[in-house]
Amino acid sequence: MSVPLRFDGKVVLVTGAGGGLGREYALAFGQRGAAVIVNDLGGDIKGGGKSSAAADKVVEEIRAAGGKAVANYDSVEDGEKLIQTALDAFGRIDVVVNNAGILRDRSFARTSDVDWDLIQRVHLRGSFLVTRAAWNHMKQQKFGRIIMTSSAAGIYGNFGQANYSAAKLGLLGLANTLAIEGQKYNIHCNTIAPTAGSRLTETVMPPDLVQSLKAEYVAPLVLWLCHESCQENSGLFEVGAGWIGKLRWERSLGRIVRQKSECVTPEAVRDAWRDICDFTNATKPASIQGTNTLYIHTQTHTPHSKYIFHTLKLHNTHTLHTFMHVYAYYTQSHTLHTYNTHTHTHNTHLRVCTVLALHTHKVIRFSVRHTHTHTHI
Repeated sequence: MSVPLRFDGKVVLVTGAGGGLGREYALAFGQRGAAVIVNDLGGDIKGGGKSSAAADKVVEEIRAAGGKAVANYDSVEDGEKLIQTALDAFGRIDVVVNNAGILRDRSFARTSDVDWDLIQRVHLRGSFLVTRAAWNHMKQQKFGRIIMTSSAAGIYGNFGQANYSAAKLGLLGLANTLAIEGQKYNIHCNTIAPTAGSRLTETVMPPDLVQSLKAEYVAPLVLWLCHESCQENSGLFEVGAGWIGKLRWERSLGRIVRQKSECVTPEAVRDAWRDICDFTNATKPASIQGTNTLYIHTQTHTPHSKYIFHTLKLHNTHTLHTFMHVYAYYTQSHTLHTYNTHTHTHNTHLRVCTVLALHTHKVIRFSVRHTHTHTHI
């Protein structure tokens, strides 16, 4: 039997923990040894009202089962107060699960400034303020786990939820940057897009579907991502009904539409549209460095250049701060000559994976390993 995942000695803050998903997270952390701050403003699904009853009830459940928990009734817009509750009660903060949320669904034409602003304040700004309040404490202790809660509406869009969708995809961007900035401090940030029966989803789902999507099916993913042994960072996961899947970006190979010494024209884009949108042999971009490098190289190398430029993605266990160039000479016989290359970056071993060679729109794939201290071409 596998060793159970425990959270003894860890302090966990769950926002919006008075019911639904947040309650399940709080109970699960409490059952596995964590000290839990149960945050809930006690308002309705549109952000109105306030009550301590929801948070108090969850705290009582955790304590009745032998766990440790305290309540917090502040809005996530008062992020410092939430973290201070953790520090006052337990002396530290290890895990933040940004779960609190509201809905103000309207078709786009009917969305008011209040509908838009309140959703951004609670979901996006609230998660920012709570996480920022915890950040330096996590840096100092060289440990932190953060969960951002996105949504399928943010990933794919959904009618009547323009405000909600924008906030939810904004959380993914926030999470990805925190994963980069926090990695060297052992702070990991991941994003989930859960589907579960709750006060929020019952407004947009049939009752029978809500009943079949239990919140307890989502909690195990959150606990794993927050455990000290989990090294996942910057991941995006859809989860619901006992199913979990990881998402990633995909990019077509694209097409250079600029000809040598000529401007790009709308007609050139039109004529290349099939190639631009063709996902055959698509790549899986994982960092902004690869994109920036691709643009830089495209600026200086047209399809008619004597030298073909190969852009390679470099993967290591740290944030990428470097890239290398591999040149190949394209002869009249259409033979591609590659060169042995070596590079060195802060004594880190780099693994160069496949990628891209553009000439007559053909793809050339190869792998190179390099550990030496100089670059030779």
